[in-house]
Amino acid sequence: MVRSNGRVHGGRRAPVAVFAVLAVVLGVLAGLGQHPTPAWGAGSAACQVSWTNNEWTGGFTAQVSVTNSGAAVSSWKLTWTFPAGQQVTSAWNAQVSQSGSAVTASSLSYNGTVGSGGSVSFGMQGTWSGSNPAPGDFAFNGASCQGGSTPTPTPTSSPTASASPSPSASPSPSASPSSSSSPSSSPSPSASSTGGGGTGCSGAVVCSGFEDQNGSALTGDWTVAAPDCAGAGTVTVDTSVVHGGSRSLRVNGQAGYCNHVFAATTKNVSSVGPVVYARYWVRHTTALPADHIAMVTMEDANNGNKHLRLGGQNGALQWNRESDDATLPAQSPVGVSQSVPLPVNQWVCVRFAVDTTKQSMDTWLNDQLVPGLHDDGVPTADIDQQWLSRTTAPRPVTLDLGWEAYGNGSDTLWYDDVALGSSPIAC
Repeated sequence: MVRSNGRVHGGRRAPVAVFAVLAVVLGVLAGLGQHPTPAWGAGSAACQVSWTNNEWTGGFTAQVSVTNSGAAVSSWKLTWTFPAGQQVTSAWNAQVSQSGSAVTASSLSYNGTVGSGGSVSFGMQGTWSGSNPAPGDFAFNGASCQGGSTPTPTPTSSPTASASPSPSASPSPSASPSSSSSPSSSPSPSASSTGGGGTGCSGAVVCSGFEDQNGSALTGDWTVAAPDCAGAGTVTVDTSVVHGGSRSLRVNGQAGYCNHVFAATTKNVSSVGPVVYARYWVRHTTALPADHIAMVTMEDANNGNKHLRLGGQNGALQWNRESDDATLPAQSPVGVSQSVPLPVNQWVCVRFAVDTTKQSMDTWLNDQLVPGLHDDGVPTADIDQQWLSRTTAPRPVTLDLGWEAYGNGSDTLWYDDVALGSSPIAC
């Protein structure tokens, strides 16, 4: 795979989509060819909105952050009009619907409460033709974000600020059945704690919220590792930013080839199966780069202990196979459009299921199946056709959480409530 520094990793050149990353602080639109408009959030506006656009030919993703300038609400709707006929195809952390050019993003069960001055973020993926200007007519619960009356607050018995980012534990969405046939849509075990304080993973081989860690250095069930080569990154136990309990794992991931650093479980996971189920909560500060990075690596005993890696490329989540640099999905514009970015500055739940008896893998972000990370054993162009060039099913025997860069891309990440076992594990 070709990296931005000219290195080829894995001995193969893969097609890399060219992205134009446009960070837009809404309200300053002259640079987009729009007529100047009042700064969104000025005066008595109902909200402030920032829109980060990541586009390629015919497709885009947008990360939207909304700050509530009015009274606290327990549910919300953000509406806008696309000025150039863009169409939303999928979304995360919000229910997004579209009628013509009018779009409505609605809160979900776990992120409806937004205090006065608090923020909430969500994202979407879509298509465009001709041009892809950012919208400029946002309204929050019916009140304009360009000025005017403040929104009527939705009644709530106990309004609480839920500014994002927040170091406190964020409410997790209820586990919902996935449309996939994978058994990981089964009901979750009852929440409990074992050893490291992980929640909802009783009976799993790895069930850790890092509550058994003392001090900042890893001990016991976790150790610092650099599977391929060590770099400038660090792994520490953190008490200031947590999802649950009082501790989390902090990773300072550095850019540059071979800046690898991970926390590796010392548990023996080689017998987990026949389907390996995993769940972890992660929070990070910087959008995934165009270059290849990895955040989770597992040695594959069926592939010479080469790593099976979950990370990102071209701004979206992807699986990568160290032995031949194959990716799931393919790194074409169509393939990348079937994946999603990893939202920043908020805790999100990642789950995956890897079948060790046949080529079958699925990945969920906040209990939403990611279409581009679905391998059903039947080659699908731009999704798993390249991935299925290897027919042997993977057999993960280790679990490492951290940061691995092959070019540009540094990030600060936190992991918490990590679980891996032979039964489905819910968020």
